[in-house]
Amino acid sequence: MKPVHFLMGLAVPVIWGLGFVFAKAALDWFPPILLMACRFAITALALVWFVKVPTGIWKRLFLISLVAATIQYSLTFTGLKSLDASTAVLIIQLEVPFMVIMAAAFLGERITLAKVVGIAIAFAGVVLIAGAPGLDGFSTPLLILLAGVLCFSIGQVMIRSLGYPHAFGLIAWMAVLAAPQLFLVSWFIEGNPIPYIKEANLTVWMAVIYMGLVMTALGYGLWYKLLAHYPVPRVSPFLLLLPVVGAAGSVIFLGESMSPRTALGGAIVICGVAWIVFQERREHSA
Repeated sequence: MKPVHFLMGLAVPVIWGLGFVFAKAALDWFPPILLMACRFAITALALVWFVKVPTGIWKRLFLISLVAATIQYSLTFTGLKSLDASTAVLIIQLEVPFMVIMAAAFLGERITLAKVVGIAIAFAGVVLIAGAPGLDGFSTPLLILLAGVLCFSIGQVMIRSLGYPHAFGLIAWMAVLAAPQLFLVSWFIEGNPIPYIKEANLTVWMAVIYMGLVMTALGYGLWYKLLAHYPVPRVSPFLLLLPVVGAAGSVIFLGESMSPRTALGGAIVICGVAWIVFQERREHSA
């Protein structure tokens, strides 16, 4: 791997991990669905001018944006609002085992016994986290977050079945479709968004801009650039740094603390995900 690509691989989990930290801070002002609406509106406005208009896939693209963006991010960040970011970013790692399960269910991909072991380890870690004293009374946000993780996995399977060759364009047009959906859902569920938007201070808007331009546009741009040069099993180990960055950033910038039980559960989740990732890598190199 070229040094520049190695640095890009390191940059992606740092960008995404810090994105969860800044999102948690922005949730002190913005309701979660409105925050996501603003995020994708910024992404759409920044990217739509530089990508080709797709043809013949608008219905499928709309469904993907509904599941993988509107529903998924509404659930994920609604759960995040009531949980510590350091805890949430660990639980979100279940995206990997969920994707393995969804790919087997809908794409006919094979699940080996070794992957089943990794899935079991990851879920065991989440069970341990769920029983931590700091999560007493937070079972509903935890379940909402897990529902968001499941929707993300389903959405990724839908994206893979779409087979759209221009990944960067996919980000842009998903943002174009998701932003109005999210604003509409926010209006019905969270109320009139205008006061939040008008009275948000500069710090909140800086967090939103980071999420729209850096976390989404730049982060996914770097990720898809890596995928254009290397197979997924070669670059996916970089993402194991994401929960480390997210948890560390939450402690440093948000003043959160992590109980020993949560830390142990998080370590178990990461071990399970790492096992799955390296099994994927082993299968592709065989």
